[in-house]
Amino acid sequence: MEIILKEDVIGLGYKHDIVNVKAGYGRNYLIPQGKGVIASESAKKQLAEELRQKAKKLEKIKAEAQALGDKLAQVTLTITAKVSNSGTIYGSVNSLMIADELKALGFDIDRKLITIKDVKTVGEHKATVRLHKEVSVVIPVTVVGDAPLAAPETQAEAAQPAATEEAPAAEAEAETEAEA
Repeated sequence: MEIILKEDVIGLGYKHDIVNVKAGYGRNYLIPQGKGVIASESAKKQLAEELRQKAKKLEKIKAEAQALGDKLAQVTLTITAKVSNSGTIYGSVNSLMIADELKALGFDIDRKLITIKDVKTVGEHKATVRLHKEVSVVIPVTVVGDAPLAAPETQAEAAQPAATEEAPAAEAEAETEAEA
């Protein structure tokens, strides 16, 4: 008995497959459960038409994903993150941050479609956006610190003038107290 499957059946086939099964299995299980229909000539013609229409829809969806992918390929993201003196990010840059940056640029991409490894350092990284099962785009992501990192020598020099400026003020204060 030939049956056209309406849904995936484990060990038998996938949706829209035409399979041969024993008559009892088809009549007593597949058809009453709504998992298949008898593969008559009219049912086969209907299946062929449905597959042709579905192929056109899938091709249109894939073409839209490819067009969006071509636009995304031109994008380079720069994300500002709070960093420590050693250049390590507090927390990490994740797919939600990338989705927010893409939304700011006019691309409405679901964060679940974006994959990126844990980004915990400042520098260049890559994020992958899966728009369709056959279309994915790699976007370069540059992570920069929220404040420029000062070299240790510069920090020490900045501290010394502050101390020397305080000394004359303290001496002037001591002189005014001595006069009084």
